[in-house]
Amino acid sequence: MLDFTIQNVLIAVSDDYATVDVQIVDGAIAAISPSLQVIGTAIDGKNKLLLPGFFNAHTHSSEMWQRGIMSMFPLELWLAELYDFAPLDPEQVYLSALGTAVETLLSGGTSVVDHLVLIPGLELETIAIATRAYKEVGIRAFIAPLIQDESLTAGMPSGESAQTHEPYFRSAAATLEIIEEAVRQFHRPDEGVNILVAPTGIQLCTDALFEGCTELSDRYNLCRHSHLLETRAQEKLAQEKYGCTAVEHLKRIGFLSNKTSLAHCVWLNDADIAILAETQSTVVHNPLSNLRLGSGIAPILKYRQAGVNVTFGCDGASSNDSQDLLEAIKIGSILHNITDSDYQHWITPRQAVKMASLGGAKGLNIADKVGSLTVGKQADLVLYDLTNLSFLPRTDPIGLLVLGRPSNVVDSAWVNGKQIIADGKVTTINVDELRQELFNRSEWETKRKSETVAQIEAHYRTVMGL
Repeated sequence: MLDFTIQNVLIAVSDDYATVDVQIVDGAIAAISPSLQVIGTAIDGKNKLLLPGFFNAHTHSSEMWQRGIMSMFPLELWLAELYDFAPLDPEQVYLSALGTAVETLLSGGTSVVDHLVLIPGLELETIAIATRAYKEVGIRAFIAPLIQDESLTAGMPSGESAQTHEPYFRSAAATLEIIEEAVRQFHRPDEGVNILVAPTGIQLCTDALFEGCTELSDRYNLCRHSHLLETRAQEKLAQEKYGCTAVEHLKRIGFLSNKTSLAHCVWLNDADIAILAETQSTVVHNPLSNLRLGSGIAPILKYRQAGVNVTFGCDGASSNDSQDLLEAIKIGSILHNITDSDYQHWITPRQAVKMASLGGAKGLNIADKVGSLTVGKQADLVLYDLTNLSFLPRTDPIGLLVLGRPSNVVDSAWVNGKQIIADGKVTTINVDELRQELFNRSEWETKRKSETVAQIEAHYRTVMGL
């Protein structure tokens, strides 16, 4: 790990900017001030903007293999179609984790939360492969193995028809054993790899699985992650299963806490929002997949006014269909200008940057370590090239970053003081080789509706009154 000093770099201060030097010693920010003595390597920060690294706080890396091909379906039918694809193999897991890390880094992210799809029968191998990929790139990784203990058809409300569901192939107890072993083998926060407990959501998980995850979280001090009320159908399902809202139920069984981050959170009422604020749970806003799947517009301005911590995620690349974090931040900010006529509640570019950085750190219980340009915090930093055409003419750099259409603007990036991007290129892996492998292992194709998807679609249309 090299010490270095970024000289004459622009940083945000209050409602203005300042030109300063930033010293990094032993992977941490040692000093921020004009005209500092150079420690270690001198890096020219002139005409560049320095920000803390952002968090891609919810994605599914392996969905990269279905980007651009999925039908224009709501989530429940989209998911049935996703299950219909050929199963993953280990090499696909590896390549898509690499690709997700690279795209996140090149759009300002230094951390990624991967709600990782597991290959049945190769669950620990899947986690090991993703861990290897993220360590090779050097991004800070939060691997959240996606687990469930109910079959796909259980994820939709029954309506007035009696439904029977095939039992899931793996029990809650067996699943929890796998996650505990994954924690023993791979949870190494000091090495930049964290394991989260991550039941997929109330729609496909029993209370036994949620409660087991909570127990593991408490025992090993792990963060918790889950989807929550992404669609209107899930709102209906929660009432069928619990006789109350999903948020009320998750509070009752103890899953909500300041270590809990919840993806989507579209269909919550005011009482639910109050519970999230009370439990200090974090909402991960995934605006692009919510729009792509017609899930709805999450009430992000209400969350913020209630004091709920909010950050951003790209979601998987088959429901987005990219991992451009800056795009997610832009859409996730300005989308809500149509939901509240009081413009004083709208999200400003500076607020969006704070949500993407410090908000992500809070959601993973590491705000004391990263998420802001603060002396003593670890150096997860991104340097943006302000001479790039996307930043011209010179007005407000953060305004241009968030509200514009920045491309190829990341000049350099560091994670825990280690440089991963230099001169706009990832230095830790060969991206040209990755691109060629992704090309060689795929082919142009179209997706046709299967009989299984057609059957699920018929039930969905009935229970949703379509």
